[in-house]
Amino acid sequence: MKLPKDAEGHRTRDQRRNEVAKMRMMRVRKRLPKTREEAQPTRGKEARAEEEMMKTARLRKEIKGRKEERKEEKRKKTTRARKETREKMRRTRKRRRMTVCPLCSSSSDSNSDSDEEEDSMSEGEMARLMEEVEEKKKLIATIRNKPWRMKRRLVLLREAQQFVDKFEGALGKGKGRKWYAYKVMMTKKWIKFQRDFENFRTACIPWERKIKEVESHFGSSVASYFIFLRWMYGMNLVLFGLTFGLVVMPEVLMGLPYGSIPRKTVPRAEQDTAQDYSVLMDFNGYCKYSVLFYGYYNNQRTIGLLKFRLPLAYLMVGLGTFGYSLMLVIRTMAKNADVGGGDGDEGEFTFAWKMFTSWDYLIGNAETADNKYASITTSFKESIVDEQENQKDENIHLRRFLRVLANFLITCSLGGSGYLIYFVVKRSQEFANRDDLSWYEKNELELIMSLLGLVCPPLFETIAELEDYHPRIALKWQLGRIFALFLGNLYTFLFALFDEVNTKLEEEGSIKNASIWAMKEYYANFSLPVNDSEATPPPMDPGDVIRGPCWETAVGIEFVKLTVSDIQVTYLTILIGDFARAVIVRFLNYCWCWDLEAGFPSYGEFDISGNVLGLVFNQGMIWMGAFYAPGLVGINVLRLLSSMYYQCWAVMATNVPHERVFKASKSNNFYMGLLLLVLFLSLLPVVYTIMSLPPSFDCGPFSGKEKMFDVIMETIDLDLPAFMGTLFSYAANPGLIIPAVLLMVLAIYYLNSTSEAYQNANMELKKKMQMARDEEKNRRNNTDSTNQVMKDLEDLLPNRSLAPPAPPEPAEKPKEPEGKPTKTRGGAAGKGVDLQKDVSLASSNPNAREPVTRAPGARGRGQPPGGRGRGGPPPR
Repeated sequence: MKLPKDAEGHRTRDQRRNEVAKMRMMRVRKRLPKTREEAQPTRGKEARAEEEMMKTARLRKEIKGRKEERKEEKRKKTTRARKETREKMRRTRKRRRMTVCPLCSSSSDSNSDSDEEEDSMSEGEMARLMEEVEEKKKLIATIRNKPWRMKRRLVLLREAQQFVDKFEGALGKGKGRKWYAYKVMMTKKWIKFQRDFENFRTACIPWERKIKEVESHFGSSVASYFIFLRWMYGMNLVLFGLTFGLVVMPEVLMGLPYGSIPRKTVPRAEQDTAQDYSVLMDFNGYCKYSVLFYGYYNNQRTIGLLKFRLPLAYLMVGLGTFGYSLMLVIRTMAKNADVGGGDGDEGEFTFAWKMFTSWDYLIGNAETADNKYASITTSFKESIVDEQENQKDENIHLRRFLRVLANFLITCSLGGSGYLIYFVVKRSQEFANRDDLSWYEKNELELIMSLLGLVCPPLFETIAELEDYHPRIALKWQLGRIFALFLGNLYTFLFALFDEVNTKLEEEGSIKNASIWAMKEYYANFSLPVNDSEATPPPMDPGDVIRGPCWETAVGIEFVKLTVSDIQVTYLTILIGDFARAVIVRFLNYCWCWDLEAGFPSYGEFDISGNVLGLVFNQGMIWMGAFYAPGLVGINVLRLLSSMYYQCWAVMATNVPHERVFKASKSNNFYMGLLLLVLFLSLLPVVYTIMSLPPSFDCGPFSGKEKMFDVIMETIDLDLPAFMGTLFSYAANPGLIIPAVLLMVLAIYYLNSTSEAYQNANMELKKKMQMARDEEKNRRNNTDSTNQVMKDLEDLLPNRSLAPPAPPEPAEKPKEPEGKPTKTRGGAAGKGVDLQKDVSLASSNPNAREPVTRAPGARGRGQPPGGRGRGGPPPR
């Protein structure tokens, strides 16, 4: 019977399903062991089908059970890992908490933490950790000496620091672990505080970035001038604080106001022109009768509610200015001497010092770097030229004649400049009695001194060409001559000024008598029309009182005018000589006949020595004039402040780097020595004024006294106990002063002798070290000894020239593989020779760097027997 197509299709599908199920059952039965029922013979189709269904259900249960077991095991592992992670995190947090603040937790928590940490880290682990920490610390300390790349250094340094920061706090033992961790933490915080404070101090240094910019373009030699200028500004700022705080402000706040007494009032004859610009520029009029000058201050012993002793403060500030400046200069010189102690001996290893220490690593400009490169090259050439100059013969008589002639011309120039200044000062005294003066006649002295300072140094440099000195020696001579010029001009000015002071002191007596007579006449004329002798006359108007010359104020005005004119000339010189010159060279170079930048006039270079010497002598004028004009220190502070910005702009905009860029020395005490000498020379006229000259009778804090230093004796007598006065009188006795001075001289001599002894011992030690180095070098090179004693001992020994040389030290031979035959080479007779024996019997080669430890290769055709195998020359 034939079935329909649909039924046939269903039947086919059912058969296929049954076959697939049977195949799956067969695969499963192969995997599972047979049961007892399966071993028995089949009972029928129904029984087999039922058994197969039961087996399939049992198999499914087993598979499902295995999957559940795997899931449970995986879940347990995950839970266990999470618990361990949480425990580790908890312990880590406790350790960190204990390291940061071991005193924050309670005693029970600390005990439990320490127990857990002791359990978690054994003694061996602690020792190993301590060794690793020490190794990391040693690596941090010596990482700069490692020959590694910078990237590797940074990586290792960062890793070592992280390791030390992480594990250093765990190196205690027992209960002291927390205290150790606390000390480590506080030490690190203190080091960090010191580093941050040092960074803060560096950031607070004024003009540091501006000076670094100049240094990167022009080198450290130009930057040394601006560093010196900043140092001078700091010193003058302290001096201004002393003067302004102890002299000017007490007088302004507690003293009598303007117009109350004659010394604080402009005379009636000068009141109409007291505010004119020309009068104020000459520091007369209201400027003369102000706190800027000595004559404004009152001579009352105490002023104000605080009973401030102004005369004593004025004298003490005047002397304290010199004391503070002297202390600061000497301290700076001592510090520079300590810094520059390790520069090495100039006579030894000249080439090595120039090769490895000549470069200025602070240069950041390409043009300056090129100039520095050329300068180093020139220095090497100079060394060769110096050696050639020492060996060549020259006409010594002609050279001596030219040098004597140059010194004679320079001496005449110095004498002429001094006479010119003296003549101008005397002429200005004649101009003082005239009213119809031109601007040049009023400022003739200041202009002449400023022009001499500008003209004479180039003249000295031109005359110095006759001497033909080495550039370094010529620079020292030039600085010494400029120093002598400035010093001679300054003291010539002082001598002429003190001549004028003596003239005014002679006139002061008659003026004093005239003022007293005028006062009596005023009171007499008042009592006549009133007809009442008991009536009190009104005080005389301060503007009508006859004034004395007040020579202290006159000296102060001269110093202020000299300082201001020096500022004007310096700034105009920079503006015209540098800026205008740079503009001409820059914009006319394209349309000129020759190259203006490479030829004449070219761009200007910064004159380091001239600017520094000008700064030194300007400070000398401030020291001398500050006693007569307290406001001069404030003017100098403004001058230095403006000079820093003005000269920094000028050097960056108008100057070019030097052709020979010199590296600034670490111990540059030459300028400090000049400053110390100027300080001492500035102290002399002030001390002479205080101890010898009588003060003016109607102006200044010392008016009415015979000498200025009488203020000190008056304070001792009135304010201090009686025994203090007795002690000071004994201390002022020449019988005690002279032995004290002698004792100081002997102490200085002793210290100087000790210093020379130390220097000699230092030189002997250097010689011994050099001798030891030479001996070591000669011993390594197998040369004769340079020690004369050893040579004498060798000469006394018997002749050992016939003795065989000492056998060389046996070198470690590399192990040869077993079974390798010994190489031989044919001799003249055709016999084999042992190479090892041949090498050992050969004479030692002094030029060989190491012994021969391997056999030579086969000799080429035509090569002689004693060729390359025995150290002969290689074939060409």
